[in-house]
Amino acid sequence: MYAITGITGKVGGVLAQTLLSANQPVRAVARDADKNRTWAARGCALAPARMDDAMSLTSAFRDAEGVFILPPSEFDPAPGFPEARAVIAAVKTALESARPGRVVCLSTIGAQAAQSNLLTQRTLMEQALSNLPMPVTFLRPAWFMENAAWDVAPARDNGVISSFLQPLEHRIPMVATVDIGRTAAAMLGESWTGIRIVELEGPRRYSADDIGKAFSSALGIPVRIHPVARDEWEPLFRSEGMKNPVPRIRMIDGFNEGWVDFEGGAAEHRQGPTELKTVIAELVAR
Repeated sequence: MYAITGITGKVGGVLAQTLLSANQPVRAVARDADKNRTWAARGCALAPARMDDAMSLTSAFRDAEGVFILPPSEFDPAPGFPEARAVIAAVKTALESARPGRVVCLSTIGAQAAQSNLLTQRTLMEQALSNLPMPVTFLRPAWFMENAAWDVAPARDNGVISSFLQPLEHRIPMVATVDIGRTAAAMLGESWTGIRIVELEGPRRYSADDIGKAFSSALGIPVRIHPVARDEWEPLFRSEGMKNPVPRIRMIDGFNEGWVDFEGGAAEHRQGPTELKTVIAELVAR
C-alpha cells in the first residue's frame, strides 16, 4: 500500500493515477471528504488527515510500503515560516511512529540555498526528515511549467505577459507537473538506503522569452513579454493582498541571480520528456 498526501493536487493526482494504472494499492490521504470520495471511486483506500495533525497522519501512514509527502504550499508565509514548521513537526512525528517502508518527499530546486526565501520551507522539511530511520528521497523539481497558468488571460486578452523572470533571455530549469508525478510514482517502487536527493527538470531549459513564444504559438497571436521592474514588485504584491512578500521576492531573485539552482554533486539528476510548449498549449485549451 502506498499512502499519498496531496492527492487532490496536480502532482499527487498524477502520482496516484500512475500507481493505480499499474495495479498498485493506493491510500488517499486528504482532509477534503468530497475529493476523497472521488478517489475512492477510482479504487483508493481512504485516510482522512490534516497535514498538521500528527495523530491522523500516523494512522494514514501505518503499514504503508511507501509514503509520498507533498507539503502544502504557503505562498504568503508569516515571518519565520510557522505554517511550514507546524506541518513539518506533524509529518516527522507521524513518520517516526508509523515507520513506513520508504518515503519520497517533494522538495524543490534550491533547497540547499543558504539565503532565506519562499523555498526555505522545503529546506526546513529536508533538515527535519534527514535523520529518519527509513530510506528517504527528497525529490527536487525545477520551476513548475504550470506557473504559466497565471499568464493565459493576459496573453489571450492583451497579447502581453508581465514577467518577474529576468533577464528575459535567461534560461532556468523548468518541469511539467505530469513528469513530477510520474517520477515520484517510479521512485516509490525503487529501493535505496539512507538519504538521497533527486533533481528533476524538463528536456531543456527555458526563459521568459520562451514562455512568450510558446503562448504566441498556442494562441496564434503575437505575445510580448514585459519585464516588471524590481522596485515595483513589493508594492504590486502587497496590492494583490500579500502581507509578507519578501520571501517570494527573494525566491525570484534567486532564480534570476542563479543561487536558486540544482545542487549537483552527489545528487541524482533526471529529466522529464514534457516540453514547455506542450504544457502551455494545454493551459490555453482549457
